[in-house]
Amino acid sequence: MPHHPNHCASRRHALKAIVAGAAAGFGPWVSALANTDFPNRPVTLIVPWPPGGATDGVLRAVATAASKHLGQPIVIVNRPGAAGTVGPITMASTAKADGYTVSQVALSLLRMPYFQEVTYDPIKDFTYVIGLCGYTTGIVVRSDSPWMTWQDLVKHARAHPGTLSYASAGVGSSTHIAMEEISRAAGFQMLHVPLKGAAESIAALQGGHIDVMADATAWGPFVDSGKFRLLVTWGEKRTKRWPNVPTLRESGIDIVANAPYGLAGPKDMPPQVVAKLHSAFRSALKDPDYLTVAARYDQEEFYRSPEEFTQWAKEQYARQGQLIKELGLGKAAK
Repeated sequence: MPHHPNHCASRRHALKAIVAGAAAGFGPWVSALANTDFPNRPVTLIVPWPPGGATDGVLRAVATAASKHLGQPIVIVNRPGAAGTVGPITMASTAKADGYTVSQVALSLLRMPYFQEVTYDPIKDFTYVIGLCGYTTGIVVRSDSPWMTWQDLVKHARAHPGTLSYASAGVGSSTHIAMEEISRAAGFQMLHVPLKGAAESIAALQGGHIDVMADATAWGPFVDSGKFRLLVTWGEKRTKRWPNVPTLRESGIDIVANAPYGLAGPKDMPPQVVAKLHSAFRSALKDPDYLTVAARYDQEEFYRSPEEFTQWAKEQYARQGQLIKELGLGKAAK
C-alpha cells in the first residue's frame, strides 16, 4: 500500500506529541535525576570579606572539611564590600540556583535594607542552607594607650564626646550597630570609621589612625603578643582564651553581640541539593581540623538546619529594623 504524504505528516505530529508529552511528564524526574549526581564539579563559596580576617580563615577551614563529604573541592572567592553584603547580593542576582554557588550571609544582609534602597529581598531572594557559627567580639586598643580598663575608656569618651575614633567592618555591619548600642547604653559618643575588614582595622590601629578597634578576634595574636590590649568582650560569658577580661554584661551594659552567620544560595534551590550541601557542612562542623581553626578564632557554634536558619533570618530581619529605628540610624534618621 503506498504511503500517503498526509499520513506520514500526521504520524510525525503524533510521535512529536507523544515525545513532548513524555518529556513534560518526566520533567520533574529528569531534573531530580540531574540533581542526584550533585556535585559533579567544584562548588564556589563566596566570602564577602577580604582574605586574612577571622571569617575568611574559618570559612576556608569549614570549606576544606565539607569538601571531603561532598567529594568535590570548594573554591573560595573573596568578594568584600558594603559590610559583607556585596558578595551575597551579587550571588543572588547572578548565580544559578543549582547549588554550585553559595555565599556566607551575615546579619548585615538582613540589616542593609533599613539603611538604603536595595535591589534584593533578604528573605525571598535567598535559599538558607545552614547556620554555622558566631563571633567572639571585643574592643581593643594599643597597649601604649592610656586606657587600662573598659571603664577608663568610657570615662574618657564621656569627657571628650566625639573625639575618640573606632573602626568597624562597615556601615550597617554588626560591629557598627553593636558599638552604637553600647555607646547609647554607656552614655558616650565616638567617631565611626568604617573599614572593609579586620586586616584594615588592625593596620589602622597599629598606625595610630584610629583609637579603638571593635571587631571579631583577628586581633587575638596582637593581644597575646602584648601589642594590643583587650578591654571587654561581647559574649554571654567570658572567653576561655582571655578569662580575665570582663563581658559587657559584667561591666553594667546588658548587651550580647555575637553576630551569627551561615551559608545561603540563590532562591529556588532544589531541596535535594540543599540537603546535600547542608549535610556536608554539618559534618564539617565536627571536623577536628575545622574545630582547631574555629577555636583559634574563638568562634562559637551556631548550627541551624535550613528551616531553622530561614526562621532565624525572618526573625532577625524584623528585629534589626526595630533596633535601627530605636538607634535613630539608617533611612529612619534621614
